[in-house]
Amino acid sequence: MESGRRNEPPMKGAPLRPFRDVFKTLGPGLITGAADDDPSGIGTYSQTGAQLGYGASWTMLLTFPLMAAIQEISARVGRVTGHGIAGNVCRHYPASLLNGIVSLLFIANTINVAADLGAMADASRLLFGGPAFAYVLLFGITSVVAQIFLDYARYVAVLKWLTLSLFAYVAALAVAHVSWGEAVAGLLIPRVEFSAPFLTTIVAILGTTISPYLFFWQASQEAEDQRVDARKRPLIQRHHGAQKEFHRIRADTIVGMAFSSLIAIAIILTAAATFHATGKTDIQTSAQAAEALRPIAGRFAEVIFALGIVGTGLLAIPVLAGSAAYAVGEGRRWPVGLARKPKEAAAFYAVLALSAAIGIVLNFTPIDPIQALYWSAVINGVLAVPVMVLLMLVARHHEIMGNFRVGGPLYWLGWLATAIMAFGVVAMAIAWAL
Repeated sequence: MESGRRNEPPMKGAPLRPFRDVFKTLGPGLITGAADDDPSGIGTYSQTGAQLGYGASWTMLLTFPLMAAIQEISARVGRVTGHGIAGNVCRHYPASLLNGIVSLLFIANTINVAADLGAMADASRLLFGGPAFAYVLLFGITSVVAQIFLDYARYVAVLKWLTLSLFAYVAALAVAHVSWGEAVAGLLIPRVEFSAPFLTTIVAILGTTISPYLFFWQASQEAEDQRVDARKRPLIQRHHGAQKEFHRIRADTIVGMAFSSLIAIAIILTAAATFHATGKTDIQTSAQAAEALRPIAGRFAEVIFALGIVGTGLLAIPVLAGSAAYAVGEGRRWPVGLARKPKEAAAFYAVLALSAAIGIVLNFTPIDPIQALYWSAVINGVLAVPVMVLLMLVARHHEIMGNFRVGGPLYWLGWLATAIMAFGVVAMAIAWAL
């Protein structure tokens, strides 16, 4: 006799279950990839599309495998050792080297926090009106309070759901009048110009997509997950299930970086179809891009573009301030981690709050946010090279990684990413000199 359940209608919401199950398995890689498209990054991609048109989108296909490789290596280091990048470097390399890198990271991240808060405030003012300073305070304080006082699992879930805000740029692309023939050609056929503006833009894209704070964040989050989950231990201590963990890390990282690259392509194409096509090439910030969309693509495009800036800013600021706190705390061997109570990791949370607080204050000074962001990108671009070299050395260090040293195509792809970043810094220096 057949059970009557066979004829029952499917449960409400059942089609969403596969999506929810997959979404739950994603973690540090997805959040890291989405945080890469922060408001300052949106400004860079908008400027790229406005200045170079469709012919610049191929750069995202170039950077995707490079950023995926370096982020996977970062995640592996965290999962194998139970420490982030700074935690490993402080145990095996000179303290002076680590102190210089961490100091530059803190400065660059703090300037980036300030720029992102300013962009979020400008976008909110477009949407709702009111004074910009109120939004700077609101977003800055909310971010710090959430990181310090929210339960870790709940906070990570909030960050994961915030990644969906980036789909606003897919919606913006849908209402733009894109010349798809030119868009596909620009994506698949590299166009290179040996000029200072072009080389500077390429370096800006490299610095925006392959940023040191992302390396520190993903490695530290993999280590953090082991402290939260009692079933997990660093793989160097407990070898069982290593391959399953490496497969999870690869899938998580590829999905996160692919998501980041697709959103960046959508922003570049939207800017190319609206600004470049109409001769408007002076876009400098993400908020300017949102405002300039209204007369070209309508109020709807402006609103969803601005909402995306706020959403991704709420995601990126915790990653920026948090990665600085992880780097400083691990380098000093303090108790670190968002899963710890404030009294258990007071110095870690103090660094996090300090980075955000300085970022808030910078918005009330005469400092030009565009110039500050420019120099932040310069610091990130220069800093990325030694950090990536150190990361590649750590990944092959037998005492650190044991039998889980990174090798094969992933290892060489990591060195290729490092070489391209170094070439970008040299090209930028030559462009300045000329």
